[in-house]
Amino acid sequence: MLVELPILWTTLLNVLAWLVIQLGLAWAMTRIPAARFNPRSSLARLWNWERFGRGYEKFFAIKRWKDRLPDAASWFKGGFPKAELRAHTPDFLEQFLRETWRGELTHWLALLTLPLFAIWNPVWGVAVNAAYAVALNVPCLLAQRYNRGRFLRVLNRVAKSD
Repeated sequence: MLVELPILWTTLLNVLAWLVIQLGLAWAMTRIPAARFNPRSSLARLWNWERFGRGYEKFFAIKRWKDRLPDAASWFKGGFPKAELRAHTPDFLEQFLRETWRGELTHWLALLTLPLFAIWNPVWGVAVNAAYAVALNVPCLLAQRYNRGRFLRVLNRVAKSD
C-alpha cells in the first residue's frame, strides 16, 4: 500500500474506482468501431475444451444462469444489446461475434486494472477487490466466449451448406 487512508475513505474510493472502471471501459469500448474487433484473431481464438460453446454447458451449466447477467453495452448510445438474438442472418451473427469479442475484451481490461487497488488498499483489501473483480467479470467473460462459440458453430454450418 503506497497511500494509507482511513477504512471509510478506502471503501468509498474502491466503490468509486470500480464504478468508473467498469462503466468507463464499457462506454469507451462502445466508441470503438465494431470493425476493429476481430472475433477470429489469435487472441479471441476458442480453446479445444470450449468445443464451440458446449464446454461451457458441460463444465459451468451456463444455460442456467447466463440470462441473468446485465448487458451494460445497451446502456450507452451506440452499444449493441446482446440479451436476445434479433436475427439469424449470417451478417447479424457476424456482428454479434464482434460484439462478444468487444465485451470479452472489456471484462479482461477491467480485470487488468486490479493492481491499481494495491496503491490504497492493504493486502486484505486487494484480496477483497480481487474477489469482487472475479465475481463481477468472470461470469461475463464465460458468457461472451460461450455465445461466440455457439455463433461460430452456426456460421460454420451455414458456410458448409453454401
